[in-house]
Amino acid sequence: MTMSPFKSILFFLLSLITTQAYSQYTDVINSNRPGTSRSAFSVGTNVAQLEVGPYIINEKRTPTVANEVSGFGIDFAARYGLLFEELEINVEGTYQNDTKTFASNLSAEEKRSNFKFLAVGAKYLVYDPYKNAEEDKPNLYSWKANRQFKWKSLIPAVSVFLGANFDAKTNPYTAPGIEGFSPKVMIATQNNFAGGWVFVMNLIKDRIGTDQSDFQYILTLTHSFNPKWVIFGETQGIQSDFYADNLFRFGGAYLWGKDFQLDTALTFNTKDTPSVFSVNFGASYRLDFHKDKEADNDTSAKNEGKRRANRKGKKKKKNKEDQTPEDTVKKRKKDDIDFDDD
Repeated sequence: MTMSPFKSILFFLLSLITTQAYSQYTDVINSNRPGTSRSAFSVGTNVAQLEVGPYIINEKRTPTVANEVSGFGIDFAARYGLLFEELEINVEGTYQNDTKTFASNLSAEEKRSNFKFLAVGAKYLVYDPYKNAEEDKPNLYSWKANRQFKWKSLIPAVSVFLGANFDAKTNPYTAPGIEGFSPKVMIATQNNFAGGWVFVMNLIKDRIGTDQSDFQYILTLTHSFNPKWVIFGETQGIQSDFYADNLFRFGGAYLWGKDFQLDTALTFNTKDTPSVFSVNFGASYRLDFHKDKEADNDTSAKNEGKRRANRKGKKKKKNKEDQTPEDTVKKRKKDDIDFDDD
């Protein structure tokens, strides 16, 4: 009996989840914006985070069945760190409202609005090469040594995502007949290089088992000039029987505060079936209730009193054992003298 491709993927991902892993909670917000790729790391336990990005969109199709789409939409994601540092649950999606105009003598228009996608699931960090980062402390005497390339930085952090899409009936942004829930899986990797460079890769299989089973890859490279400013470049490939494209994005983000980030980006492609141009402005905000686990050093007053009593008793016992017969005789004579004085 052979397993279906979908069951094989699930078995592989679930087996990865059982491996031991570690995570990194950051003192500042860890946002997936301004790109569309997902970081390998979670937001951290007891951290709730909201990421939103309104955008305007313009698409033109010039070959046969020419049309133009113009409108607006919003990308959103709600993320929460649950139970373990490595685990994150999230809800994410894109809602769009536009007008599709057909280039014909009648100039027919179609007003559309719906979720382009809506998904819920969980992401788990299965491997973290930075768990022992404290061992690789910076060189206080060499700026060059701290920024030079390190071969071990080629080993990425790896996380997996398991979830489900929900598509409403008669959705104008999906293939005919696509409705209800469908599985979604993703593998996300992340490399943190010296000099403020970060590379993220996502491999996504979407709407598994339907007539619109997309495969996507997203490659994102970001660079931080300082703790406040970051720029990024991204490419996204989409392949399915319903839609195929290669999208490119460029933009940047500004860290307003440790829990608040602003961003902007441009999205475009290089084809005309259709051509795509989009501008978005976004923000990310987190509610940070994270608390580091404190080691139990057993330093309560009650236990400290017991330890002192034990040390005192051991000291008396040791002094008694160290006494010689001569010391015992001298002590008795001293006691007798003290008694006579009384």
